Formats: sequence, structure tokens, C-alpha cells
Amino acid sequence: MPIIFNIDVMLAKRKMQSQELAEKIGITQANLSILKNGKAKAVKVSTLEAVCKALDCQPGDLIEYQPDPL
Repeated sequence: MPIIFNIDVMLAKRKMQSQELAEKIGITQANLSILKNGKAKAVKVSTLEAVCKALDCQPGDLIEYQPDPL
């Protein structure tokens, strides 16, 4: 998948665990894992906003585009 979520990178920079982030943004650990692993089919803007607020970052810090090799 060409869209990469760098949530783990931001968690490490903020010295925060996944469970703490999930609690702060009000989603389950399982749903956060789906986001982190790039398995999500869609992301609500409100969820993205909550992650950015909790991690004190911009959406571009979390999302990266890498085209599939030809």
C-alpha cells in the first residue's frame, strides 16, 4: 500500500506507548493497531485530528506516500 502511517515513529519521539495514545484519543488498542499497520481502509478526520493533538504533530508527520515499485 502506498500510504504509510508513521504513528510508531511519533510515539517513539514522544516517548508514549500505544495504549496511552489509544486512551487519549478514545479508540481501542485494536483500532489503533489497524491504523499503525496500514490496514485501515479509511481514517476519520476527527481521529487524525485527535492523534495530531495527542502527539503534538501535523498530519504530514504521520502520513507518507510511497508509490508501489513498477
